[in-house]
Amino acid sequence: MSEPTRKYSISMPRDVAEAARARSGPSGLSAYVTAAVARQIERDNLAELIAVAEAEIGPLTAEEIREKGDFLVRAHKEESAIAEDGRSVA
Repeated sequence: MSEPTRKYSISMPRDVAEAARARSGPSGLSAYVTAAVARQIERDNLAELIAVAEAEIGPLTAEEIREKGDFLVRAHKEESAIAEDGRSVA
């Protein structure tokens, strides 16, 4: 993640925070939470993509869902490569 970081204040249950801190390892709690949020965003994006596809063509098979997930992974990698090159993504 090459974007500049910014400090945020969040609230979470103590047991969740303590478990996350215990598992965060040498990279630290911020990196652990960042990775978890990034994974959730990927899941949300996939769910949105699936919903749009199902609205257009009906229920998707497991294979079609995997294809949508692969599409998002490729798009994310391409976006990251463009951002690393210093070119505009928008």
